[in-house]
Amino acid sequence: MSSNSALAPGLKQRHVTMLSIAGAIGAGLFIGSGHAIAAAGPAAILAYILSGTLVVLVMRMLGEMAVASPDTGSFSTYAERAMGRTAGFTIGWLYWWFWVLVIPIEAIAAAAILHTWFPAIQTWEFALAVTGLLTLTNLFSVARYGEFEFWFAMLKVIAVLGFIALGAVALTGIVPDLTVSGVVKLSNEFGGFMPNGMTAVVGAMLTTVFSFMGTEIVTIAAAESKNPSKQITRATNSVVWRMGIFYIVSVFLIVSIVPWNDPMLVQVGSYQRALELMNIPHAKMIVDIVVLIAVASCLNSAIYTASRMVYSLSKRGDGPRMLQRTSSAGVPYVAVLASTAVGFLTTALNYFAPDEVFSFLLASSGAVALLVYLAIAVSQLLLRKRANLQGDAMAFKMWLFPWLSYLVIFSILSILTMMLVLPEHRMEVLATGVLTLSIVGMSVISSARKSRPPQAETA
Repeated sequence: MSSNSALAPGLKQRHVTMLSIAGAIGAGLFIGSGHAIAAAGPAAILAYILSGTLVVLVMRMLGEMAVASPDTGSFSTYAERAMGRTAGFTIGWLYWWFWVLVIPIEAIAAAAILHTWFPAIQTWEFALAVTGLLTLTNLFSVARYGEFEFWFAMLKVIAVLGFIALGAVALTGIVPDLTVSGVVKLSNEFGGFMPNGMTAVVGAMLTTVFSFMGTEIVTIAAAESKNPSKQITRATNSVVWRMGIFYIVSVFLIVSIVPWNDPMLVQVGSYQRALELMNIPHAKMIVDIVVLIAVASCLNSAIYTASRMVYSLSKRGDGPRMLQRTSSAGVPYVAVLASTAVGFLTTALNYFAPDEVFSFLLASSGAVALLVYLAIAVSQLLLRKRANLQGDAMAFKMWLFPWLSYLVIFSILSILTMMLVLPEHRMEVLATGVLTLSIVGMSVISSARKSRPPQAETA
């Protein structure tokens, strides 16, 4: 290991491209979409369209800043430039905490699947083994992470495209054994398109908006590639069709195949239930394999993203200096190990601590995604106004500035307000609020210590 503190540009173009394509495809799409459909009916597709549109706009805003100034700290760095050190400090540590908590969640999910295949091995043993393996891949080099993520992403894309192809064949009736009754699931026989009203759609949107978390990782990863501005531009421009194909089209096929009030939709997941109704053999095994790949991909990215964010915080003086140490391969190994260690600790809490402890930890990250989006929107608004006053030319711009920027900020604040009003989401906002205030307090204390003049030596 070296005492160097610089990252190496080890990600290839195909790594960044595939990461940008499949970064937002997780278990939430394969399983979680069933909850949104069960709540809102076929109109859940509206929730995905609205949520996806919001994320597209946020990514456009982030892309504008990232193309102008690629940085491993991404939106945390931009928040600091736009709103001051406390803003960058707070949003950076919130984001790190979010991904650190993703580590045990995904490890436990992967372990649960593996335990069903190999019941002799305990789930906690699988959880530790999977986390340990992916930690090692992140320690070797960023190229190793990129290679693992490339193949994880490739398999996820193939799985979604395969499902879309099967669904299309089933609806057209080309293959008799796959034929389903199709759009009858959208008819009045099942309550129509919006059986539970617009309120249910809004409620489903609170679930679907979090499905897209991870899209922004490409702006962090691109900083470790050659020509990052070009990579970020390409990834941001492709976000529209990515959302359209992987989420909107696949959800449309699900609601066209599976009745929204089918109780199995929530119990086994939307993809598995759709495959079962299409008479696809071994549907559960197929979905389990796909979900395991998606979970491993998310865990891999969680370790990478958490380590890069805390590395950036350390480089800016907002974290322990030891976290910026890198290996001879340019890997921030201390940041990787520290992030994984916290992930291991929270995994252990899930098994050995009272349920209330782990539940509160999960709730504390419940609204982080929205706070990150809000920080991105406000930062872009302020930095763009500053650039316009200075006459700086922008190579990549947000659409219809500043009106769409204001619309995004208003939309995010509205969603946070709805979460606070609805009892089932209130704890997430309150717990995240407590965490946010705690981090703000840490920032104030840290700033006060830095600004304190050294004490004069006494005679």
